[in-house]
Amino acid sequence: MELLRFTTAGSVDDGKSTLIGRLLYDSKSIFEDQMEAVRQSSERKGLSHVDLSLLTDGLRSEREQGITIDVAYRYFATPKRKFIIADTPGHIQYTRNMVTGASTANLALILVDARQGIVEQTCRHSYIASLLQIPHLIVCVNKMDLAGYSEEAFNKIVEEYTEFASKLAVNDIRFIPISALHGDNVVKHSENMPWYQGGTLLHTLETLHIGSDYNHIDARFPVQTVIRPHSDEYHDYRGYAGRIAGGIFRPGDNITVLPSGLTSSIKSIDTYDGPLEEAFAPMSVSITLNDDIDLSRGDMIVKENNQSEVSQDIDVMICWLAANPPRPGAKYYLRHTTNEVRAIIKEVVYKMDINTLEHTEGDINIKMNDIARVRLRTTQPVMYDAYRKNRTTGALILVDEATNETVAAGMIR
Repeated sequence: MELLRFTTAGSVDDGKSTLIGRLLYDSKSIFEDQMEAVRQSSERKGLSHVDLSLLTDGLRSEREQGITIDVAYRYFATPKRKFIIADTPGHIQYTRNMVTGASTANLALILVDARQGIVEQTCRHSYIASLLQIPHLIVCVNKMDLAGYSEEAFNKIVEEYTEFASKLAVNDIRFIPISALHGDNVVKHSENMPWYQGGTLLHTLETLHIGSDYNHIDARFPVQTVIRPHSDEYHDYRGYAGRIAGGIFRPGDNITVLPSGLTSSIKSIDTYDGPLEEAFAPMSVSITLNDDIDLSRGDMIVKENNQSEVSQDIDVMICWLAANPPRPGAKYYLRHTTNEVRAIIKEVVYKMDINTLEHTEGDINIKMNDIARVRLRTTQPVMYDAYRKNRTTGALILVDEATNETVAAGMIR
């Protein structure tokens, strides 16, 4: 079954956790003992209804304050598709958590309170979703019950958001009026909003086309490990295993190995279930070549006439994740696909004000949750594509050499 990863985003108290709870509950994805625990927690809080947000807010401090702090992952499936949900926090001080949760998503659910309209956090999270190249956005106008199920209120928000979204690099944006608390248009069509003729949220999630989200043009295969069985049956077998990051590979294709530049052709593409005539992203396979060439973890196999960038100077947009700012001259491990090299931050070009989308040049003081454009210098060449071209080969993280803490997530420009 096809897997769809999606993330929720929006301002505090827009109902992100309640929406996910409602989605899980109405799609019959909750065990009875989980539901009973939530009923008891709701009673202890003195609520007259079952608080479905408790299905995702697992930390004690989250339940006490009624907010989301950490990213909560939930898994569920329908007969049509499997889903992984990342429930991300709304507060500005947890921007880094949102970046982490959204980095692998196919889709972002942006929640907007029908009474409040577009607020600062809506714009911030939409910009981050755009920065992370999430290809699909669904704007859920929530709490329609508190706005009298007004079509006028919904249309006003659609108009405001469409105007703001013209600055973003997202092509597929959809709008759904919902009430997460009462379940309107979440799994079942709402009788309270006969003026809305579109699909429910679950129907949209099940039918959204995500097959073309991967780059199937530029062939990229980061080598993860070399398979040498050393058995009599496979005495001479040498396979290069990993997950395809882009494009399509077939036996007979002429390839180049980066960074060495050595060339060969594909002999076979193997899996546990047998050989394949073609393989594409995001399949995990083992590739054998017709020539014995020096190839190991961190190298990349590409098509002969379609190569990635190879450089030691990289221009990156980073989100700073660590509590401490970057130290002058500090060395970091740069992890990119299966490759790991050492790197330093050579220059801070500008910081991004994600409320106004303006560049702040001259400010080189990077703090936690800041988004900035920097130039990195690495000790060895890195094989990469621009993040907008390929989210796998265009993404990297920086790890502090001294503490082993992941300090930044980066999108290569």
